[in-house]
Amino acid sequence: MAVAIAVRTRLFARLREMAGSDTESVEVRPGSTVADVYEALRKRHPSLDLDRESVRAAVNQEFADWDAPVANGDEVAFIPPVSGGSHAVGVLFELTAEPLDARRIETAVSHKGAGAICTFTGIVRDSSRGRSVTHLEYEAYAEMAKTEMRKIADEIAERWPEARVAMAHRTGRLEIGEASVASTRAGGA
Repeated sequence: MAVAIAVRTRLFARLREMAGSDTESVEVRPGSTVADVYEALRKRHPSLDLDRESVRAAVNQEFADWDAPVANGDEVAFIPPVSGGSHAVGVLFELTAEPLDARRIETAVSHKGAGAICTFTGIVRDSSRGRSVTHLEYEAYAEMAKTEMRKIADEIAERWPEARVAMAHRTGRLEIGEASVASTRAGGA
């Protein structure tokens, strides 16, 4: 049986600055969790002073709880709040050609302190302004769109500091009935 497993970590924004690195390999014992990986990083970099309540974790590019298990070769990312926010901030900004999954987007904002999660999903309809619609084509200037999404999340965080926000928008050809945009907010109710 392995004595240790190797996990690749990714640090973003303030966490990257605190550690002085954006990617590191960390060894933890078999059976370890996301929380164990974060604690191993904090031991290596005492300047990583953000507590777990203010950081989102993802395993292999999927948001994960702190008690989620990790395996050898996993990538574990730690994502701090956006600038100026607390634990309640924008956590997901996505442009994708893949179908939107509102439940996955809700998972990105879910936390123990959330008294409610509200999701808006925009759907391609069969008419617009009195004209028939057969499909829609979306294209985006991805970098600019994500910047604007973050600005919206920052504005929400200023007004409702407890809120976490996720936004996703489709690109490409969408047929009638397909979700084109999804936005989720979690916070106190």
